[in-house]
Amino acid sequence: MHDPAGHHHHERGQGHGGPGHHHDHAAGANARMLGWALALTAFYLAAEVVGAFWFNSLALLSDAAHMMTDVATLVIALLAIRIGAKPADDRRTFGYQRFEILAAAFNALLLFAVAIYVLVEAVQRFRTPEPVQSNGMLAIAVLGLAVNMLSMRLLMAGKDSNLNMKGAYLEVWADAIGSVGVIAGALAIRWTGRTWIDPVVAVAIGLWVVPRTWTLLRDTVNVLLEGVPGGLSLPEIRQGIGVLDGVGGVHDLHVWSVASDSVSCTVHVELQHGADPDGVRRSVERLLGTRFGIAHCTIQTEAIAEACGHRDHLHP
Repeated sequence: MHDPAGHHHHERGQGHGGPGHHHDHAAGANARMLGWALALTAFYLAAEVVGAFWFNSLALLSDAAHMMTDVATLVIALLAIRIGAKPADDRRTFGYQRFEILAAAFNALLLFAVAIYVLVEAVQRFRTPEPVQSNGMLAIAVLGLAVNMLSMRLLMAGKDSNLNMKGAYLEVWADAIGSVGVIAGALAIRWTGRTWIDPVVAVAIGLWVVPRTWTLLRDTVNVLLEGVPGGLSLPEIRQGIGVLDGVGGVHDLHVWSVASDSVSCTVHVELQHGADPDGVRRSVERLLGTRFGIAHCTIQTEAIAEACGHRDHLHP
């Protein structure tokens, strides 16, 4: 279609049978898996908190703290799916998909806070060692490992396509490693009687999750800053469009994601003399969809004479 200035625009959306429909099914499946994982995790959290105080184990308390953030993450992830499914309106033209990213960022910050708490508590335990009941500690940790492994299995399908699901999966995965650490610590305390092993395990669990938390926070900040999604290269996209037949130049190229599974693109394409605007737009749309997996794109075509102020084709 034409705008008042004579430029040509094309916007590719998502119909009922397209990616949006697939996204609805994926969201429903993710919600079911999150619900089951939440029920399991909440049950074990209660057991672990009671066990941590009953058996006086900081390692169990550290693992319980991470388990608490698991519960918070799963609740937030479920809310993100429910709220994110709300349709776009005149105030929020992209809908509420960005809520997922905000939830994932909050989750990462919460994990950092837990790691700091465990470190401070462990220092106090080093200064004043306390007795630990290793048998009870071992039993709770074995139960935790079983719960974590089952939750990981439930969340595995959605972890690669959704940052919130990835955050939930990473926390459960870290807790599984934590449970293994608690089991090893309980056995070591039982064999040696050295209770300082308990805070050592607690600190190790806290430090184990920090790099993964940083990765999650970095990814969410990139989305919030409208950065180019991971796996995509702006120069490569610009070059790919630039070599298409009928394309005389590319400028004002923007690629970003509203949520982890929704990539958008806008671009101005200068036409070579005599080029067919509709044909060029279809070629650009096909390239973006098939080669780069960008389902939502807005393409503006314009004659080179109209774009005299944008003749530097190598820069957006």
